[in-house]
Amino acid sequence: MTTILLSGLLMGLGATIAMDLWALALNRVFGVGLSNWGNVGRWVVHLGRGTMFHDNISNAAPVHNETTIGWLFHYAVGLAYGVVLAVIMGADWLASPTFLPAWIFAIVTIGAGWFILQPGLGVGIAASKTATPWKARGMGLLAHTAFGFGLWITAVILA
Repeated sequence: MTTILLSGLLMGLGATIAMDLWALALNRVFGVGLSNWGNVGRWVVHLGRGTMFHDNISNAAPVHNETTIGWLFHYAVGLAYGVVLAVIMGADWLASPTFLPAWIFAIVTIGAGWFILQPGLGVGIAASKTATPWKARGMGLLAHTAFGFGLWITAVILA
């Protein structure tokens, strides 16, 4: 079980790095904006204080170190997802990982963003209150595909 947990943590780390590198590449090549992890950190702190949903997280009271908290939360979620996939798939898959389960799992995880985080930030279910919700959804699916690739490639390296 220790090997599965360690593999999962490393897969989550690799996957989150892959997702961030994808975002950075899109930013550098196409000028796509980067995620505002400060808003996520603000949401996390306010969540701890009992407020899950905001009309607009930017209007919530700022919190000390919110950007750092947002980045830490982002990586903590990625690590947790890696562990969950490793536990679900088990030692046999970790010994010979295939892409499809990692990708399907990564796509499923977007549900947390669409149905918890985004409404919490005030942008609606699946970014429905943004100017271009379908673009936001598509970009999210691509980002989670990068996450799935990161899960898989890290598992391959570890195998």
